[in-house]
Amino acid sequence: MKYLSLILALITQPVLAAEIMFDSGWKEQGFSLFSSNDYALNGHSMGVVSDGSVSMIFKVVPEADWQARAASWQWSVSRSVVATDLTVKGVDDRNLALYFVFVDTQSAAGLASGSARRVFNDDSTRTLVYVWGGDYPRGAVLPSPFQPGKLMTIASRPASTGNFTENADLAADFQRAYSTAPGALIAIGVSADSDDTDSYIAAQISNLLLQ
Repeated sequence: MKYLSLILALITQPVLAAEIMFDSGWKEQGFSLFSSNDYALNGHSMGVVSDGSVSMIFKVVPEADWQARAASWQWSVSRSVVATDLTVKGVDDRNLALYFVFVDTQSAAGLASGSARRVFNDDSTRTLVYVWGGDYPRGAVLPSPFQPGKLMTIASRPASTGNFTENADLAADFQRAYSTAPGALIAIGVSADSDDTDSYIAAQISNLLLQ
């Protein structure tokens, strides 16, 4: 009975959350030589301004968190793009996109030190992209026009302003999107995209936690 009580206590202990800090570990990945967003890395938060521009900022996840299967964060938008079609390349502006990048466990160590371009181009990469933009039912799974079959969009918020807390079941969403279980979560990316509508985005992400 003593051992059974110990086992039950271990099972019911809360899963500790690991915060992903917005620090110098983030590196910008441009999609065009002449287009770049402005990112303000402030520790627990990151500000984003996109003025007719697009780019991504990317960070490798510590190995201790490669098995994370859930995430939470706060995000806010004070200037928003209009709703666009997120499934069509060239018209798919969005306020914010949060990328969770998974790879085969066997490939994780070799890719973790690579660039964003190398990680996304690897055959084993599968990515969930939580998007604030468009005008879709919350939680809808949409095919991305970029790297079909390797990037899947989760519609989180329609194009608008506001301030929200999100709780994402990465494992369940990955299963819905790819019909399989996720591998190792080795990287996270954030982008804002306003170049197609030549508009302006002012936004922030904060308190990004993995579990």
